[in-house]
This record gives sequence, C-alpha cells and structure tokens, in this order.
Amino acid sequence: MRQLLSSLSYFSIFFAPFILPIIVWIVAKDAYVEKHAKRALLSHLFPVIAAIVLMIMAINAGSYGAVIGYVFLFGVIYFGAFVYNVVQGIKVLREYA
Repeated sequence: MRQLLSSLSYFSIFFAPFILPIIVWIVAKDAYVEKHAKRALLSHLFPVIAAIVLMIMAINAGSYGAVIGYVFLFGVIYFGAFVYNVVQGIKVLREYA
C-alpha cells in the first residue's frame, strides 16, 4: 500500500498534479509516503515556478527570437519534470517487489 500511494503521487502528473500529492501528504501517517508525496509535489511545482520566471523574462525580452527560446526552454523543463515523475513512480512501485 505504501508503494501504491507513493507512486500515485508521482503519477498524478497525468490527472491531478497538485491536488493528489497535497492530499496524500496531509492524510498519510507513514513517513515514507509523506516523503514521496513532498518530493512529487515539489517536482510538480518546479515547471510552474519556471514558467513564471520565464514569462517575466519573455515579457522583458526585446525580440521574438528570445520569446521563442523561452517557450522552448519551458517545454524542455516541463518534459524533464514529466519524465522524472514517471521514472520515480515506476521506481517506487518496484522498490520492494
């Protein structure tokens, strides 16, 4: 059950990126599950924080090329976070198998 809840926190990137890790973090009494819920929440928040920073940089950019570069950079960051969450979810599921 611990692995399932922990991996669901990571896999929630598909359906409820912020809500599920917060709920699991608050409700879970197990330190292992809480740790993974916190890590999943942080890995879900990272692209949002990056988007805010890159949006501010894009607004202040002087050219369209820079804006396109920032959009591309955000895509790379989001894809990296997405892959990280999927890999971590699979890792957690396979830990004690």
